[in-house]
Amino acid sequence: MTLTLVMALLLAVAMVVLAVMATRGRRSLGISILSAGLVSLLASVMFLLLAAPDVAMTEAAIGSGLTTLLFFFVLGRVRRGEND
Repeated sequence: MTLTLVMALLLAVAMVVLAVMATRGRRSLGISILSAGLVSLLASVMFLLLAAPDVAMTEAAIGSGLTTLLFFFVLGRVRRGEND
């Protein structure tokens, strides 16, 4: 097994563990949102290892960056009770 394949398998296992943590969400919504963002960031590293840098950049920017920011923004508005 090559080093790239071993790293890809370890990242896949880490992604599954973090996805389980994100879906359980017993601690708080913030930890669940961060876990989902981290899963997306690990997916972008996986795409980079699979020689798809354009997909990796898009996943890092949209999947882990913008989506996590949007989730925290909406969570803050919901907790304050804003309706508009």
